Amino acid sequence: MTPAPTPSQADAATVPVTTAPEASASERSLEMLRLLSGFQQSQALYALAKLGVATALHGGPMTVEELAEATETDAVALGRLLHVLSGIGVVTHHGEDAFALTPLGSTLAADVPGSVRDVAIMWMETHYAPFSELVTTVRTGIPAATAHFGQSFVEWLGAHPEHMPVMASAMANLTYGPKDAALAGYRLPAGEVVADIGGADGSVLARLLADEPGRRGIVLDVEHVVPTARARLADQGMSGRIEVQAGDFFESVPAADVYLLSTVLHDWDDASCARILGRIAQAAPDGARLVVVETVLSEGDEPHPSKLLDLTMLGMVSGHERREAEFAALFASAGFTLDRRVPGPVDSPFAVLEATLTR
Repeated sequence: MTPAPTPSQADAATVPVTTAPEASASERSLEMLRLLSGFQQSQALYALAKLGVATALHGGPMTVEELAEATETDAVALGRLLHVLSGIGVVTHHGEDAFALTPLGSTLAADVPGSVRDVAIMWMETHYAPFSELVTTVRTGIPAATAHFGQSFVEWLGAHPEHMPVMASAMANLTYGPKDAALAGYRLPAGEVVADIGGADGSVLARLLADEPGRRGIVLDVEHVVPTARARLADQGMSGRIEVQAGDFFESVPAADVYLLSTVLHDWDDASCARILGRIAQAAPDGARLVVVETVLSEGDEPHPSKLLDLTMLGMVSGHERREAEFAALFASAGFTLDRRVPGPVDSPFAVLEATLTR
């Protein structure tokens, strides 16, 4: 359930370090300081999203005083924050004492196409503090979240359901943003029943079945996710076609013709993934199809959002991003044969992997 990289991550991952090989020691130091200040920028962007500043500015330029009144914030502090963020392309000065939102900044506004506002809030409220233990992870191999919370991230979420609504909204941000770009034009393999295993709020399955009224869906996820999933599917008019079941995919999964795993396997180590796939193989008929939506880890030194996402996995859970050959081996361990990889567009970090159960 750890969300995949946001567009802002992808942008950061695909912008090469600007310091040329012949740069001076001073220039290299300044570049490193820019990178090290990332934690401050993340909090500044969180404030812009959480306090509704980006949403307010989405309607057009406003003075700092107008913004402060609309968002119930301190005008002096808000003005300083906006001036800082103008330096990274999120807002721009508009006249003497006003600011306007840039297209990049609009991704932090609520209810607009391409919004990742809820991802920003979820990340800063559930991921930010655990990353203070990343040194522990590198020393011991224990996820930073486990070291910080004293239990796994999944267990902590189960004990703090107040975070589930924003988690669900964050997943929806990704489904109708970067994932949507990868799934545009994609059609699921044939089969009457499609089971979305670990499907969170069901957004991905609803998107894939929206124009296929002859097919039924099942969303399987843990008990505390079920109310959110049912509510979202009802809002989308899909509750009559998509059933939501509470369950543990390590123990059993429902019977289906097609199985969907969307950003699930990267949350788990190889042994856990093999167990999930094994449960699917037990419940599925011969020839059942498997559809996996994930980032595929890039090779070499080139910048790619999959690398930053692997850092997220390193800090938060026991899983990791995988290369295509690693996915093929993982599928084969449960009797699935990788059929094809459907790459997403350049602006999406996601790809679709299809496999067939051949036992």
